[in-house]
Amino acid sequence: MEYRRLGRTGVSVSELCLGAMMFGDWGTKDHDESVRVIHRALDAGINFIDTADVYSGGESEVIVGKALAGGRRDDVVLASKAHMPMGEDLNQRGNSRRWIVREVENSLRRLGTDWIDLYQIHRYDPDTDIDETLGALTDLVRAGKVRYLGHSTWPVSAIVEAQWTARERCRERFVCEQPPYNMLVRAIEADALPTCARHGMGVIPYSPLAGGWLTGRYRKGTESEGPFSAARRRLANRFDLSLPDNQRKLQAVERLAELAEQAGMTLIEMAIAFVLRHPAVTSAIIGPRTMDHLESQLSAADIELPDDVLDRIDEIVPPGLTINPAENGWVSPALQPAARRR
Repeated sequence: MEYRRLGRTGVSVSELCLGAMMFGDWGTKDHDESVRVIHRALDAGINFIDTADVYSGGESEVIVGKALAGGRRDDVVLASKAHMPMGEDLNQRGNSRRWIVREVENSLRRLGTDWIDLYQIHRYDPDTDIDETLGALTDLVRAGKVRYLGHSTWPVSAIVEAQWTARERCRERFVCEQPPYNMLVRAIEADALPTCARHGMGVIPYSPLAGGWLTGRYRKGTESEGPFSAARRRLANRFDLSLPDNQRKLQAVERLAELAEQAGMTLIEMAIAFVLRHPAVTSAIIGPRTMDHLESQLSAADIELPDDVLDRIDEIVPPGLTINPAENGWVSPALQPAARRR
């Protein structure tokens, strides 16, 4: 396992980050089994774990806390997030000072820790002043409850505005972005990745396996098989094979799977190695649900993709292209049908 600096910080993280979204009700409901998967990842050299308050309604954080109890917490760079709804109350979500200050306490309690190494704002909120968000986060850093700040799936304009605001208002700056990125979802190559590199930010992409599309599960003749997890059912537009965009994804997966076989690696290994190969990427977030899933993904850290394989991948899915735009993760409210000027 190799380790890379997280942006311009002095912190080194493993090139594979263990994503904890599938631990709990959304995936593996057995807490003991989830803890065993986490311990195996740590034993394999992973020192970076990413979770969020919203994952299984906080259950994921509880499981991670159990896994790190008993002396393993100090050796782990622990990341969590806030923003998504955690209740029916309209103030139990978003990027306001009121919610961030409250929710970080809830995450600390669930995780069983006194501090979170990387606290991330899960999505951009154009209705909340970035300075309000950064002000609350800066206070948490200075109080010792949070070490570093990040965000996930932010548009490039907001990434730049946040960096400017931190400089002009003497706030703590965001040190990394967590975007969707894989061989089928490449929009961030056009602007987000170069922008993060210019500002010295780390990049920790999620979904390097495209939600299972790049595991070999979705192939011609087997694409209708289930069952589907609760998390996947909530994202039906990414998996509904009656949609033309998803049919195009299926065609691309067939070609990518053939390429992986010709290159002497699994599709999973090629997919994760592809993400890690980009010079702006710090760590790829893997999200195993079972021990077998984890084992199949750990080997990707040993794969070096040669240039000719990268060239073939670019022929199948051109750089900067996301086959199904729904997978880019954030759409400006100004582009929603109700807001378009006609």
